[in-house]
This record gives sequence, C-alpha cells and structure tokens, in this order.
Amino acid sequence: MNGRSSDAAAEQQVSALMASVERLVGERRDSEAQRAFAQAAALLPDHPLVLGERARRMALAGDPAGARALLERGVAAEPRQVPLLLSLAAVLRVLGARTEELATLERALALEPTHLIALLQKAALLDLMGKPRGAASVYGNALRTLGPGARLPPPVEAHVAHARRRVSENAAALAALLEVRLREVPGAAEASAEDRVRFDRSIDRRLGRRRIYAPEPTSALFPFLANYEFHPRALFPWLERLEAATEAIREELLGVLNADREGLEPYINYREGLPLNQWRELNQSRRWSAYFLWNQGRREEAHMARCPRTAAALAAAPQVDIPGHGPTAFFSILDARTHIPPHTGVTNARLTVHLPLILPPGCRFRVGGETREWRMGTAWVFDDTIEHEAWNDAEVPRVILIFDVWNPQLTALERALVREATVVLAEYNGAEGIELS
Repeated sequence: MNGRSSDAAAEQQVSALMASVERLVGERRDSEAQRAFAQAAALLPDHPLVLGERARRMALAGDPAGARALLERGVAAEPRQVPLLLSLAAVLRVLGARTEELATLERALALEPTHLIALLQKAALLDLMGKPRGAASVYGNALRTLGPGARLPPPVEAHVAHARRRVSENAAALAALLEVRLREVPGAAEASAEDRVRFDRSIDRRLGRRRIYAPEPTSALFPFLANYEFHPRALFPWLERLEAATEAIREELLGVLNADREGLEPYINYREGLPLNQWRELNQSRRWSAYFLWNQGRREEAHMARCPRTAAALAAAPQVDIPGHGPTAFFSILDARTHIPPHTGVTNARLTVHLPLILPPGCRFRVGGETREWRMGTAWVFDDTIEHEAWNDAEVPRVILIFDVWNPQLTALERALVREATVVLAEYNGAEGIELS
C-alpha cells in the first residue's frame, strides 16, 4: 500500500471512530467513547476532529484558553469545517472574546448561510453585545430555516422557543414606535380600516404578525386582479338592497326548514376514490348541507317557487352566468360543532357573497389572514380562491345565503371570454364521458 492510500485509509478510519465518539458521548457511554477517541488520536493526533474533541474535553476541564489554541490549529488545517468553527465560537464565548466570536460565526455562515446553530449563536451573541434589533433580525433568519414539523434536540428547541419570543418582542416594540409615528401622518388618524387595509397588511407581514395569502384557485387563475380577501363594499352598490331583504329571505329559509327538509343535500358530495383528503369528514355528510336555488347554472324551479323574495334579491346581483357552471346560490346549513377545513375555490373571476340568516354565537370565518364573525344584517364579499375556513362552535346550526357574482374588476369583454372558454373547456374534458374530478 503506498503512502497516499495509507493516509486515505487512516483518514477514513479516524472519521469513523470520531463519529462513534460523538454518538457514544451523546449516549453517555463515556468509557467506550474514551477508548474510541484514544484509537483515533493514536492514528492521527493532529486530525481536526481529534483536535476538536480534545478541545471539548479541555474546555469541560476548565481550560478554555487551551481549548481555543487547539481549535485554532484545527481551523487552520481545515478552514471549511463548520463544526470546528462553531466549537471555536463557543470557546470564545466563554473567554468573553466577543469580536473574535462574531468573526468566527460569520466565517461559518459564509460557508453555510442557513446553518441553524450558527444563526442561533450569532443572534445570542448580538444580544450579549447590546444589539437587540440585530439579534431579532438574525433570530428571524434562523426561524425561517425550520421546515414544517421540524423535530429538534431539546436544547435546540429551547433556543428556538427563545428566538420566537425575541422576534415577537422586537415586532411589538417596532409596532409601538410605528403606531406613534404613523399617527402624525396627515389623514392617517381619520382613515377607515378599509382605507388602510393594504398598508396595514404590508406592515403586518413585515412584523411577522400575519402572512399575505395569494389566490390559489383549483382551476383558473385570472391574473393582475387586486388581491383582496374581503373586498371593499364600495365595489358592490347592490349589497345594501340585499341586506335590506334579510328578514324576508330569513322567513323563506324558515319555511324551507319547516316544510322541505328533503330538499337539503350534502354540500360536499364527491364520489369515492378522489384524492380529496381535506373533505374526508364532510364528504356526503349532512353536517354541511345545502338547499340550492341555483346549482351550477341550473335553476331549481321548485325551490325558487318556495323562495320568491330570495329569488328577486338574487336577480338584482351580478350573478355569474356560465352555462353548466353559474349561477350558484344556496342556503348553507352548518351543523353545531362543525368545522369546514381550509380550502380554495375554482376561479377568482368570480367572488362569493355571504348573507347571515341564522347566527348563533361562536361562528367564525377566516379568509387568508383575516378572521371575522358574521353579523346579522351585514353581508360581505370575498375571494374564495384564497384559503378560507369556517367554524360553528355553537350548539345549534348556522345558516347563511351563499351565492357567486362576477369579479367587478373584469371588463364586459373579459366576462364574455371567460364564459365561452369555460364552456369550451368543459365540453372538451367531458367528451369522453369520464368524470375528471
């Protein structure tokens, strides 16, 4: 075996032995760890991993200066070894050498910018150096490296929890400052929540208080439209007429519930075998029922005859009119203690209207980053292609009138094009007689 092969074999053996040392130390099997370390040190006493472990033991024995010297030797030999740099930074923390520690952590992050431990160490150091705003910013960077449901060792999890607190505290301090300063902007104090919604959401996102949701339709995205969760009332001058008819519509609903419960059907009614896991609990269930007045462009004549004043109110709104697809309008009955899971609608070329009719306390509705409670006599219009969900936490059912309208941002030409394209696509996809969804 030549010298180069021998060196490579020794390097490989030391790496394996030091991996065993790390595992055995974690398992508190100290005597076995000591034997494995002694073997590695006998093979390559100046190997960076050997120097790192020797330095760790030296630091535990109360000699951080000696540990620093060993780690600096290791870093000089292997300048791209992030674990060695982090060990050196930890020793520098003990020695109070903060400037050198910061430089060492910067070297580690130059090699691995999203290294969670390096980011957490740097943020903690900035706090120690009296730079809390910088610390909060770096803690925020650390949190952004975490994937959903990440499982971390308990000490790291504790540091992550501390990071979340620091980011939240910093956001609260900045929010308080902004509130004072923005009050001085001419016109700001008199502005309505609707006037300020876009700016306030941008600040909420900047401070980490709420994310901004984008439309995610299951079918057709119409681009370049203003992205609202709940749309401004000024865009819908017919809403007041609808709200004025609330009591008449409610009377007709009560008549339906008393005399035509056979007309109710599960709103979620997919055939078995489709990949729709979020609807597993509600599919084909009467916990969320519908009494259709219009069902995907089909007028339910018997139901309309029972509800003439509701039909008249619907006729005054710019309902979607696409053969086989719209209008859709129905009484939505959500049973007691029932949750509609997060979901999105088909296309943002349309919007959805809610008018509450039977409203027990404990009924909430979230669209994107905003959660509201319905109020009797007040309708709203929202983009159902933005993730939304509903809760009825009461002991009795909640009922609202739901129907779709054209998005008012579409021109007459765009509506005509959407209408024809939807029909053509449906004909094309249905030509073989196979249900695609």
